[in-house]
Amino acid sequence: MEGDAFSGFGGGAHHHQIDTKILQTFQKSFVQVQDLLDQNRRLIHEINQNQESRVPDSLSRNVGLIRELNNNIRRVVDLYAGLSSNFAKSMDASSEGDSSGGALRSDAKAGVKRNRPA
Repeated sequence: MEGDAFSGFGGGAHHHQIDTKILQTFQKSFVQVQDLLDQNRRLIHEINQNQESRVPDSLSRNVGLIRELNNNIRRVVDLYAGLSSNFAKSMDASSEGDSSGGALRSDAKAGVKRNRPA
């Protein structure tokens, strides 16, 4: 792939299939994040309009809109956490030089913190 940030993952056809799968997963997550951020922008705009209008029904509607906004923010955080975990696993598998050819190993542990030298 042109501009492939993950082109350093091993070699061979098997690695290419795994690299493509990883990239597709990342792309899907980034699209989901962008969709949520776009929706949040629209929600914030509507919340601001309702607040400025001072119409009681509009102000009441803001309660639900703010809940939706908060839920979207939680989903964005979860998506970024998943992306970070998947990226770390991909890099760990790549740097281990896994001879089985897999960029994602079945024994990779999600959410494990590593101590890094200061």
